Amino acid sequence: MSSKKSDADLKISGLLNINKPPGLTSRQVVNQIQKLIKPARVGHAGTLDPLATGVLVLCTGSNTRLIRFVQQQPKEYIGEFVLGKRSDTDDITGEISETPDCRTVTQQELEACLPTFQGRIEQIPPQYSAVHIDGRRAYDLARLGKSFEIQPREVDVYEIELLDFSFPRFQLRIVCGSGTYIRSLGRDLGDQLGAGAIMTALVRTRIGPFSLGSALDLTEELSLDQITGNLQPAILAVEHVPHYHCDENELLSLSQGQKLQCASERFPATQVNIEVAVISPKGELVAIAEWEPAEHQLSPRQVFYPAPNN
Repeated sequence: MSSKKSDADLKISGLLNINKPPGLTSRQVVNQIQKLIKPARVGHAGTLDPLATGVLVLCTGSNTRLIRFVQQQPKEYIGEFVLGKRSDTDDITGEISETPDCRTVTQQELEACLPTFQGRIEQIPPQYSAVHIDGRRAYDLARLGKSFEIQPREVDVYEIELLDFSFPRFQLRIVCGSGTYIRSLGRDLGDQLGAGAIMTALVRTRIGPFSLGSALDLTEELSLDQITGNLQPAILAVEHVPHYHCDENELLSLSQGQKLQCASERFPATQVNIEVAVISPKGELVAIAEWEPAEHQLSPRQVFYPAPNN
């Protein structure tokens, strides 16, 4: 890597909370920001479909290495659905069909079904999704008219709440883990009620500590100064990871890639290696390290704090 790129990545390195507008893919949002901050790197931490709006966390500069940690954090959505319809995409953007002889569903019936969709559940992603099927994206195969099956997978739904109901329309608030398809939840809920359902709108209101209220609107006038002024610290990406607060001597050692011998009581009780976020005396993320309980040592895996005089 050239020194020019390294300098740029150090200067523009942080987490950017964007309010994604409708009609854009997550990749298109990344491309817009990339044009303003290049040659610094940028990547997104969790895809939103073009139909969806709301929180899209971008990781910039050296913080692109934290994408997987942002993705691990709980996500909150507000989804709108309509009963009595089905779609090949499970939402309003696909080929829609009416459910024959669809009966009127009551609010009580819908609410009675919701506990079935809370906890660790099995879910089949939509045919039009980014799931890999024999090395191909499912949406590519679906667009070609290919016949294929997607195997069910386990996902975590922490909370599901009915916010509004006026047959045939209803609105849900959902808090879930990574990999959950809100379209699939609506589809399966509609099928359980014998009516079918499609998603008509979706807003992601939160990912971990990143909320819609603090998100930066994506506009054509967005400037480099606005981006750098709204960068959030790397530590927000690892709120859910065990923390180790180091002193100045340990900071120097870790910044040089050296292992630390540590007392085991400073870590969660475990017999297996775990990832730990190392925090500096100033409260900054220093490194992602691996706690090795058998050796009583902390081994740096990704270092974010530059060694002095580098």
